[in-house]
Amino acid sequence: MGGLANRVVGLLLCAITLLVVCREWGVAGWTQPAKPVLVLVLVAILLFQVRLSRKAFIAVGLIISIALVATTPGWRAIITRGLETAAFIGAFFTALSTLRTVAQTSPAIQRAGTFLAGQPPGRRYAALTVGGQAFALLLNYGSLQLLGSLATSNANTEPNLEIRGHRIRRMLLAIQRGFVSTLPWSPLSFAVAITISVIPDATWGKALVPGVVTSILLAGIGWALDTIFKPRLTITPVRSAAVGTWATMLPLAVLLTILLVGVVTLSTLTQVRVVGIIAVLVPCIAVFWMLLQHWDENPASTTRARIKTYVLQELPGYRGELTLLMMAGFIGTAGSQLLAPMVQATGFDPSYFPTWTILVLLVWIIPLAGQIGMNPILAVTLIAPLIPAAGDLGVQPTALVVAITAGWALSGASSPFTATTLLIGSFAGISATRVGLVWNGAYTLACGFVLSLWVIAFAYLS
Repeated sequence: MGGLANRVVGLLLCAITLLVVCREWGVAGWTQPAKPVLVLVLVAILLFQVRLSRKAFIAVGLIISIALVATTPGWRAIITRGLETAAFIGAFFTALSTLRTVAQTSPAIQRAGTFLAGQPPGRRYAALTVGGQAFALLLNYGSLQLLGSLATSNANTEPNLEIRGHRIRRMLLAIQRGFVSTLPWSPLSFAVAITISVIPDATWGKALVPGVVTSILLAGIGWALDTIFKPRLTITPVRSAAVGTWATMLPLAVLLTILLVGVVTLSTLTQVRVVGIIAVLVPCIAVFWMLLQHWDENPASTTRARIKTYVLQELPGYRGELTLLMMAGFIGTAGSQLLAPMVQATGFDPSYFPTWTILVLLVWIIPLAGQIGMNPILAVTLIAPLIPAAGDLGVQPTALVVAITAGWALSGASSPFTATTLLIGSFAGISATRVGLVWNGAYTLACGFVLSLWVIAFAYLS
C-alpha cells in the first residue's frame, strides 16, 4: 500500500506541475479547475505519510479553512487562491528537484566539490562561498549536503583536534553563507519565486541586478568577518596543495551559463514569468544531462528508467519538505485574509509609517519570525498583503522585492528552524540554534545593518 501511495504522490506532483506550466504559459486554460482538486488529494495522502510536525501544518491549514468558511463570504475564492499557491510551490519544487537528482550522480560535479573543499586555507573560504553559490543554483539544499559532506571529510583528515575544529566551522559557514547569498537573485530560489509572485508588477529581470548587489554584500561581509576574526592557532598547521586545477570547475560553469542564458533569453522573448520558464527549462536541461551521462550505455532507455525512478520513488521521498513548503504557502495566503481584518480592527495602518521604516522592517521581520519557527514562505505570504502598494509608498515594486529577499537570506542564516542551519548543525555536530545564533549571530547583525542601508538607498535612488 505504501508503494502505491508513493507512486500516486509522484504522479500527482507531475500532474500539478503540468497544470502550473499550462497556467504560466497561457495554454489549456480549461484544465485549471482540476489543480485545487489535485492539491487536496495530494495533501490528503501526505497526511498519512508525514511525521507529526508536518501533520501540524496540515491541521493549521484545515483550521484556517474552517475559520474562513465561518466568517468570510468570499471564502471559496480565498481557499482556492491558497491551493493555487500550494500548487505553484509544489510544481516549482518538482522542477528544481530534477536538476538536483541528476547533479548528485554527476562525477564532474563531485570532482568540482572535492576541488573546492581541498583548497588551501588562504583561499578556502572564498572558494567555498563562490563555489557554494554555483552549487546552490544546481542542487538547491542538496548543495549543502554535498559540499558539507565533502568539507567535513576533508577536515577530518587533519589529525590536530584544534585545527580540525576551526576548519570545520569556517568551511561550513562559507558553504552556508554562499548558499544564502544566492537567495536574493537566483531565479531558482524560492525567495525570488515567492516574492515576485506576491508583490504586484514585480519581475525577476528588474530584481536581478539589485539582487546581485545584495548577494555581494552578504558574501563579502561573511568573507570580511572570517578574515578579520581568523582564529589564532597554538601550532603551525601543515599546508597542503589543492588537488586538481580550476579547470575542474569548467563543466559546472558551462551548465550554469546554459541555465542562466536560457532563463534570460526566454524572459526576453516571452511574457512568461520566470517561475513558468524555470518549470519547463530546468527539467529539459535535466533530461538532456541524463542522456549525456549515459551516452555510452543505451541513453534513451536508461534515461526513461531514471525518470521513472525519479517520479515514482525519489520525488515522493521529499514528502516532508513538500508538505512543509506547500502548506506554508497555503497558510500564509489564506491566513492573511483572516489576519488583515484583525490588524485593521486594532487601528494599525502600515501606510502611516515612513517608507524607509517599512523597508527596514521587511529586512528584519522575516529573520525575527524565523526565531519562533515561522518558515520564510509562511512569513512572506502572510505579511505581503499587509504591505501598502509600492505606488502608495512612492517606490518601485523592485524595492519591496529587494527588502523581502534580503530578510529571507538573513532568516536562512540565523533561524534555528531552517533547513540551512539544521544541515550545517548536523555536519558540525552541534545544534541548529548554536549555528544560527552563535556562529552566525554577529554575521546576521552586520548584514542586517548594511542591508537596511542598502534597501533604503536602492528605493530612493533607483
